[in-house]
Amino acid sequence: MLKLRLSRGGTKKRPVYKVVVADSRFARDGRFIEKVGFFNPLLPKEKKERIGLEAERIKYWLGQGAQPTTRVARILGENQLMPMPANGKNPQKAIPKKDRKKEGSEEAPKAEAKKEEAPKAEAKKEEAPKAEKK
Repeated sequence: MLKLRLSRGGTKKRPVYKVVVADSRFARDGRFIEKVGFFNPLLPKEKKERIGLEAERIKYWLGQGAQPTTRVARILGENQLMPMPANGKNPQKAIPKKDRKKEGSEEAPKAEAKKEEAPKAEAKKEEAPKAEKK
């Protein structure tokens, strides 16, 4: 299967990527069929030197059935070479575990119910010693 994907170049901690057409079985930085652009993530988004694409060749390869990777699809979408892909689910790893809320699961309402019951139980425990003293 043909893929439009990024191939890493540059030096350590200074990446520069080539947008290439390659067989999906080839290594990421290995053999490719054609270089169709470049991407420099270190430059600000406003600079036009950040991304360079050969629009006609990309349209040709998309017509031949090449599938872009997620990152390349976003780059092509920003440059109006194909429709912008839908946003995927963003991982919750950046949010502290105690603050995460699982959407669509029944654990969240149960956890909230337990939190409400806990203060009531503590209040009952505090009242019990007072009753014993009298």
